Amino acid sequence: MKVYNTKSGILVEHELRFYLLDQENWDEFINDDDIIANTQSKLNESNRIKDARSILENELKAPVQSQEIWASGVTYYNSKLGREEESKESGGSSFYAKVYEADRPELFFKATAHRTVGNEGIVRIRKDSTWNVPEPELTLVITSNGKIVGYTIGNDMSSRSIEGENPLYLPQAKTYDGCAALGPCVLLTNEPLPTNTKISLTINRAGKNVFEKNIGIDQIKRKLVDIVEYLYRECTFPNGSLLMTGTGIIPSSDFTLEIGDEVVISIDGIGTLINRVG
Repeated sequence: MKVYNTKSGILVEHELRFYLLDQENWDEFINDDDIIANTQSKLNESNRIKDARSILENELKAPVQSQEIWASGVTYYNSKLGREEESKESGGSSFYAKVYEADRPELFFKATAHRTVGNEGIVRIRKDSTWNVPEPELTLVITSNGKIVGYTIGNDMSSRSIEGENPLYLPQAKTYDGCAALGPCVLLTNEPLPTNTKISLTINRAGKNVFEKNIGIDQIKRKLVDIVEYLYRECTFPNGSLLMTGTGIIPSSDFTLEIGDEVVISIDGIGTLINRVG
């Protein structure tokens, strides 16, 4: 089952049919430990719609309302290597090597809905950063009780030149207007995603492909439930939360995003998130 946050309400895709729940509040809807069963009970012929194309093409919003968006870093070996490279001149590379092996994960606040865009939205690169990359990430949808009820696609936009200058600049490198994208939907499932699930990133510039790579989520070093446990240890999330789980796709140091680039992120079973850089 997939659910979409739209201007017209919550669009549900279930067994090749679409339903529009136009009286539902996203915060209350998504923060539900039994969301699949409760959503199925609401689907009937009165809210079924025959054609959802217009809503999907014109009315999608990011699947977030009052939830905080957090992120975990250095969860892939490739990320460890990338962070070490960008921070070696500042002397901070050892921190990333240590956190990759540590029991405690790196966790940081990323964004709220105000700084997040949905599918076809404009993500931004900071004017004071010279090296910027998208970070395609499997993103967990978690209830206030700490239960993972779904998955979406996340783009953790990153100012690598700022973080590389000093690890203490991480909040500035990660959190700013237009720093995150989520969508296009939330895949609701009671089961973990298959271990062969792939994340793909394509970057197009002036109609040409300038970067393309994919990686499997089986390369994530940590168990997802363990990252969630650390996030919820001393923090409460009244409306639930979203957690980006790190990236294993690291463009080389000679690549940086440019205004107008198209960033395309796909995750098997969820869909494709498309954004332009502004």
